Amino acid sequence: MAREDEEDLVARSLEGDTRAYGRLIDGHQRVLFNLAFRMVNDLEDARDLTQIVFIKAYENLSTFDRGRKFFSWIYRIMVNESLNWVARRKSVEPLDEGMETPDLGPDRIAESNEMNGIIEEALTELSTDHRQVILLRHFAQLSHQEMSELLEIPEKTVKSRLFTARRVLGEILTKRGVSLA
Repeated sequence: MAREDEEDLVARSLEGDTRAYGRLIDGHQRVLFNLAFRMVNDLEDARDLTQIVFIKAYENLSTFDRGRKFFSWIYRIMVNESLNWVARRKSVEPLDEGMETPDLGPDRIAESNEMNGIIEEALTELSTDHRQVILLRHFAQLSHQEMSELLEIPEKTVKSRLFTARRVLGEILTKRGVSLA
């Protein structure tokens, strides 16, 4: 979603236009749900978290700094809520591997599900800081600068953390027999 569209939708939402807020939800729901799912490793928890985050964001929209991107603001809320959820739960549960991609044949679906399961399990072995930067960079496709703003850490720290996270993730995947070439 373009920044100008976001700004317009936020302004209209602040004026009470619930349809505008609905468009903000539509524009960001998939990315936020994916982050939640990868952080909490549970489909239902991720759905609950996504709803909670959109409600909290709506309730606190008046505190949003219009000089920042709405996406960065709500993404940060999702990261914080997900981390709090994980801290409260303090246990790792297996992922639901039953999600299929309808455009692929059965062999490719099985292969993809197996690889996704391996990657998801490997991600759960990373520290929260390392998992966070991997998810933000490779799943949300944020730039180093956007990650720096979102995590409120220097860009150099983001790059260092991402380098280490990739190395550790690579080691975990190699131990599980995944070829990284």
